[in-house]
Amino acid sequence: MAPRVGVVIFPGTNCEHDAILAVQRLGASADLVWHGDTSVSGYDALILPGGFAHGDYLRPGAIARFSPVMEAVAGFAAAGGPVVGICNGFQVLTEAGLLPGALQKNRGLRFLCTTVRLRVETSDSVLTSGVAVGTELAIPINHFEGNYTCDVETLARLRDEERVVLRYVDNPNGSVDSIAGVCNEARNVVGLMPHPERASDPLLGSVDGSVLLRALLGSATLSSSGESAA
Repeated sequence: MAPRVGVVIFPGTNCEHDAILAVQRLGASADLVWHGDTSVSGYDALILPGGFAHGDYLRPGAIARFSPVMEAVAGFAAAGGPVVGICNGFQVLTEAGLLPGALQKNRGLRFLCTTVRLRVETSDSVLTSGVAVGTELAIPINHFEGNYTCDVETLARLRDEERVVLRYVDNPNGSVDSIAGVCNEARNVVGLMPHPERASDPLLGSVDGSVLLRALLGSATLSSSGESAA
């Protein structure tokens, strides 16, 4: 049976349909999950897509973290379900405490909209399971506050536990240690600033994002069958 993906949206989210189309191309079914919902029952994986949740007031994700759906997302993650936050979704996950660190304004205070090269740093996450370490992918970024930061102790732990999932080959935004994506300790929650859903069709100029999304769907299938998700 095809995995079923829930795509969580907040007021201001604008990449939800891109995410749905991307996973549907790979054979999954997908539905929108409203920020006011209190259950994510029936889904095999969750995606928090990009956009400007609640207009990015206060700071990106700071209001979205209090949405009713986030308690359900946290419960889904605690049970081992695969959760991926893309761009604004990554910011929401850090604000909610489901991922370490924070996203701040880009170096140079410039909005970035370009394609970057990423390097896969671990194959032990729900987003990179089965993807060889060292694989390079061309995937777009589209953000103003994508500069990943964390304290020295957190960075050391991320390195020691191999929880840096993706790094920029050429750091575009000043992220510490060129980090483009990280995972939680259980490796089933991943956040990344680049947009794999925007690199999932030849007409978009690249299908490299499908490498990551296919891994996510594979992890969702394993998770739903009761096996290890990563």
